[in-house]
Amino acid sequence: MNGDTPLRLRPGTPSRLPSPPSAPAALDAVAIDVTEPFAYAFTKRAFDLVAGSAILLLLLPVIPMVAIMIRLDSQGPVFYRQERVGKNGRPFKFYKFRSMRADSDRLRAELETSNELTGPVFKMKNDPRVTSVGQFLRRSSLDEIPQIFNVLRGDMSIVGPRPALPGEVAKYEVWHRRRLEVKPGITCLWQVAGRNHVGFDEWMRLDIEYMSRRSVRTDLGIFLKTIPAVIARRGAY
Repeated sequence: MNGDTPLRLRPGTPSRLPSPPSAPAALDAVAIDVTEPFAYAFTKRAFDLVAGSAILLLLLPVIPMVAIMIRLDSQGPVFYRQERVGKNGRPFKFYKFRSMRADSDRLRAELETSNELTGPVFKMKNDPRVTSVGQFLRRSSLDEIPQIFNVLRGDMSIVGPRPALPGEVAKYEVWHRRRLEVKPGITCLWQVAGRNHVGFDEWMRLDIEYMSRRSVRTDLGIFLKTIPAVIARRGAY
């Protein structure tokens, strides 16, 4: 970048984004064209509907089994609903299989000092709120299955930045908010790079990296890399 001229990256072009520690300051000045060409937007939505429906049908026998496991393991609902922030800051209801105690949101405030990640997100490897069945669901990523319904509804995409909590977004720096300019997804570069083993700023940088490289080929590549990442359980807890 020379002078005050912003670097404009269009979907499908090679990334020239700087790496940390210069990333936060530099990314404030980077202009990324988030306009989706019709062909890409149409193909991406078609892929979401076809792949989402196929995954849902494939996992249909698993859903009642998981539901029974959750009900037998702990008190509370089978599904966990939470408000998340979608594209352009639009809130939506986010679904997961419940993997924590029913009062987990209330208990989080008591555990803030044990947060193992930097930034506004909260992660603990041995979170005491996670149930026995919940540990299995998280490590196998089965707790994410209900998000397919978010994809079919159009709240999310198969591939895209993970949706954040409103409280997390409120603490974002300016450059972190760039990730809200595209639809959130179930899997992303952060997911295949190691999830919770990746620091917060690097996570944000990977999301903006994805925004600059968006294409059918990029989405398909991330989707295919997610399969071995889930099997290996990298950074899942």
